[in-house]
Parts: sequence; structure tokens; C-alpha cells
Amino acid sequence: MRSSASSSEFRPDIEGLRALAVSGVVAFHFGLSGLPGGFVGVDIFFVISGYLITRHLQQEIARSGTVNLWRFYARRARRLLPASLFVILTTLIVGYFILAPSEQQFYSKGSLFASAYMINLWLIRWTVDYFATDASNNPFIHFWSLSVEEQFYLVWPALLLLLAKFRPGRGGLFVLLAIIAAVSFAFCWRMTAISQPWAFYFSPFRAWEFALGGLASMALPQEWARRFRFSPILGWIGLLLIAIAYLTVTEEVPFPGSIALLPVIGTAMVLLSGAHQSGAGPKSLLALRPLQEIGKLSYSLYLWHWPVIVYAGILKPELTIADRLLCGAATLALSVFSYRFIENPVRQNGWLAAKTSRSLALAVLLTGAGTTLAYGSAALASRSLDTEQRQVLRSAERQSAARSFDTDCVLDREEVKPKACSFGAADPKKTIVLFGDSHADHWSTPLKKIAEAKGWRLVTYMKSSCPTASVPVWNGVLMRSYEECDEFKERAFREIASLKPDMVILSQYSSSYVENEINHASNPIALKDWTAGLRRTIERLEADGSEVVLLRDVPVHKAYLDKCVARALWQERSPSVCDTPRAEAVEETVPAAERAVAAALNAEYVDLIDLFCNETVCPAVIGGKLTFRDRHHIATAYAESLAPRVQRAVFGGDTLGWVRQPAVGR
Repeated sequence: MRSSASSSEFRPDIEGLRALAVSGVVAFHFGLSGLPGGFVGVDIFFVISGYLITRHLQQEIARSGTVNLWRFYARRARRLLPASLFVILTTLIVGYFILAPSEQQFYSKGSLFASAYMINLWLIRWTVDYFATDASNNPFIHFWSLSVEEQFYLVWPALLLLLAKFRPGRGGLFVLLAIIAAVSFAFCWRMTAISQPWAFYFSPFRAWEFALGGLASMALPQEWARRFRFSPILGWIGLLLIAIAYLTVTEEVPFPGSIALLPVIGTAMVLLSGAHQSGAGPKSLLALRPLQEIGKLSYSLYLWHWPVIVYAGILKPELTIADRLLCGAATLALSVFSYRFIENPVRQNGWLAAKTSRSLALAVLLTGAGTTLAYGSAALASRSLDTEQRQVLRSAERQSAARSFDTDCVLDREEVKPKACSFGAADPKKTIVLFGDSHADHWSTPLKKIAEAKGWRLVTYMKSSCPTASVPVWNGVLMRSYEECDEFKERAFREIASLKPDMVILSQYSSSYVENEINHASNPIALKDWTAGLRRTIERLEADGSEVVLLRDVPVHKAYLDKCVARALWQERSPSVCDTPRAEAVEETVPAAERAVAAALNAEYVDLIDLFCNETVCPAVIGGKLTFRDRHHIATAYAESLAPRVQRAVFGGDTLGWVRQPAVGR
């Protein structure tokens, strides 16, 4: 994440900016500081890269009338590929001893795309949320920004050369690049609201950040900055904008979007200020020796910090401050090693630099080696999958009864038209509706089994991350208010009323929406607002003549049980190491409030928590079956085994009517 420049063009303030950028990213990922917006350090890197590359290319065009693209790509290959391949190789080797074989398989694919600088596209394919909890298990996710940067390097020189052929003049070229930046920003801003992973990872939607840096490097703004008497103040304002971004931007803010303007414009202002000859700006601060040393290592620090903290977090989930400081020391040591013995020696190798073809051959060799190693790692992991590992993998991958019937039974975030999935008898004695989010979905498995055995019909209305409570919710993936959920519920209410079901069963991931002590929600709803919304839902359903049953939500484990159990087996440890203490998995405030609402409205509240937890612990494995496929979705095989107990708790008896017995854990 560092562009080379000749010694005569070296600017200490830019090296200092690199130090600020990588320090923010590392601090954010290590949890070592109160910088919730430290991740915007990547955006600072993007602007710096756009600035340096555009300046260098413009100088070459002015000098020779063209750009030697092959020589440009050769320099980038010598600069970036050796260190990144070394980190990828080391991460794969260490991962063999830490990760379960199924994880090794999956992340080896990530390393393949990282080696080819296309992992950002792979992450879009898997709609990976950079801020999602499970992203912390992916030791290669940080390569997304390097992929975006390399894709920029691939296109930008050719674009500048093409524009130069039309001889638009300095002003015309500036306007053309400004238009490109504006169009890219407009798409980025719009896509942040529609599909945040695309806005975050897709290089054309990040091009405006590089372009803004490029605009700052052009002759017109540079001449203005040199003459403008307040340029030093401009630099200080830029640093202030970066500081504001570090301190105020959070994971809950829609990003990149318009908020990314803070660090991007701030960085451009600091870069412009550096063109002024006065020493009154932030140049002297950024030129301090510690910042220069960190800036020099910034690329290596960025490469190493993420796999270090990922593997440390897997080996010891509850890292202390001392543990994180040790991780920081390990990152620094690895960075110094790779900088001194890999990064610098290859970049400055005279034999490679003497001929462009040699550097390009090195690029092909290293890229081929990276993809080959990734493929070999995946093949080795596949052979390591023994019977127990495969059983865990199958249990985690097996879909619920509803999703097995039709994946659209649980609507995606953007869909609003209800999908009624029907199971059981065509001419039923009774009709039951299951209404809710993905936590309703995992109950579809035992309820389908019950309905088929009883000659009933089960109809499901489910939407991802959409609770049944009539209250607005925030969607952490869309990074905005979840209007699609409101529209879906309104339509679902009308369809359910037209069915005139005998019973409506409500289930939802309550703790992910409501403020509580166990599961910290994004933009949480106050408990009083949640219970008021739940009351409105139950009243509306009961007004249509349906009996309403509200299922208590399931426990939330500390670890992803599929991965944790698979790792434990791989490391020859007991799966019980993945158990979560009941006090840390089960929240009581929200269920108590929901129980009170149900009682006040004559709805039935069914508490099945003891199917998953005893008095002290919530086991990862019960009766030889994985209980949850992640942290809080019931594994389908275990859910299927619960049918008899769910039948007794929800319906009771064996008659066609239902006479409930006391529910488990009530």
C-alpha cells in the first residue's frame, strides 16, 4: 500500500500520512485504542496512492509523451508481490495447525484470489460484510484493499495515457478526471444504501478516492497550493478531518458513502498543504522520526497485522490488553523481517530492475506460485476431512426444512413480496402459520415434521433479519433503516388474515434487535418500544381470530459452533471446549418482557430454552449432535430431533385439537 518515488521526490509528510493510516487500521483491528473509525486508514492509503501514481505518470507523459506500461507494472510487481506471497504462504502454513480442515479449504480459496489480487470480487460473491463478527475468522480478508489498489494500477495508467492522446490541456484533463471522480462517488454513495458490500469492495465504486488523490497531484491545484498563503492551515484542517473520522465513524455508519469524504478530503488537503514551502503546516509533525519509521514499514505492517490477530483470537477468544500488545509486538517483528529481507531486497534488486521482462517474469512466477500453493492447500485440507469432520460440516451445511424446499422461503433483504411456503396436508384439519425471521426458519424443521404427522398444514412467512414485532429496525448490512421489512410485514399480515389459520407461531432473533447485556445489537431498540411493537403484532393477529404462540428466542453462543467443534476435533480436544456458560448465552430481560406481553394479551409464551442449556452451560454438542450451525441458528439435524418435545410444548396431547402441557423450562 505504498507507491515508490525517487529520492528527489521523497516527501516525509507522505510517509507520516502512511504511518497515520496503518496505525489507525491496526489499532481498530487490535482493539488497542478508542478509534472506532480506524478502518478509514485504508481510504487514506487510497488517496495517497492516487496522488503518487498520478503525479509519477503525468511526469512521464510530460517527459516522453507516453507511459511505458510494462515498466510501470514491473515496478509494481517488484514492490508488492514478494512480500504478499510470503505472508500468504506463512498464513496458510500456520492455518494448517489452527484451522479446521473445512476452514482451510474455504480460506485457501480466499488465498488463491488474494494471490491474483481479486479477493475483493470473491468477497462480493459471498456478500461478506467487512464488519461482520465472522469476518474475524478470515485471515485473508484484508487483501481486499490491495486487490482494489492493484486493479486501480491496472486501469489508471492506460486511462491517463488515453486522455493525454486527445491533448485536452491541463484544465481539460483536470475536468475529465474530476468527472470520473464524481461519477464514481455518485455510484458509491448510491450503492452504499442499496448493497453495502458492493460499495465497499468493488473497485470502480472506490475509484473516486484514488481519483481525488490524483486531482490533488495535478499542476493546477499544486500551483494554487504553493501560492496560497493559508496552505499550512489547510493541512491542519485536513488532519482534523482525519481525526474526526477516526473518532466518530463507526461500524454502524453506512460506509463508504458520503461519510468517506471526511478522511478522503482530509488526506487530499494534507497532500496539497505539503506542496507549500512554508514549514508552518503539519509537515514537521508528520516528519517526526517515529512516524517515518512506521510509514516505511506500513505495507508490511498492513500485510502481517490481520493474520496475527485472527489466529491469536482463535487460539484465545478473550484477548486481554496484554495479549493484544504482544500481538502488536509480533506484527512489528514480522514486518521488520519481511521489509529487510524480502520487500526491500527484491524491490532494489539491480538484476531484476535492469530488464522489464525479468520483473514481469517474476510477477508471473509469484502469482502462479501463490495460486498453486492455494490449490495445494485446499487439496490437502480435503484429504484431512475425516468422518467426524465431515459430520460436523454436513450438520452445519444442511438447510432447514423450509430452505430445503425452496431457498426463497426466507426472503432476502431487498425482497418485500411474501413467499408463502406450504407443507403438510393439502386438505388439512388445521392450519398453522410460522411467521418471523431466520430464527423462525430453524423451527420450520420440527414443525414441518409435526404437521405432516398430524395431517395439518404448515405455512411459513419469513424474511431475513426481519422481526415480527411492529417496530422499525436497522439493518446492519444495508446500513440503513430496514423499510423492506416494514413493507413485507404489512403484506404478510394481510395474507395471514386471508388464510384464517388456527394458530400463528411467532419466532424472531430478539436479542439482535433489542438493547440487552448478552448480545450487543447495532442501533438497538429500547425494550419498551420493542414490547409495544410486539403487542401491536399480537393484537392484530388475534383480531383476525388466530391463536398466537410466541416462542422464546434461543441462546447465543460465544463462538461459531461449527468452526469451534471442527477445530477442537482437529486439535484432538473435546468439543466441550466450545460450550458457553448459560449466564453468557442466555439473556433474561427481553424474554421476561415478552412473556408479560403475551400473558396480557392471552397469547401463549413457549419457553424451550432447556432444550439447549442446562442450569450452568449451553453445550455445543447434545446427544452426539451439533446444537447450532453457527452462534444462534439451530443445526437442522438437532432441530429435527426436537420434534416430539416441540409438539408437546407447543401443541400438547395427541388429539387433533391441542391441549398444551407445561412447556420445557416454563
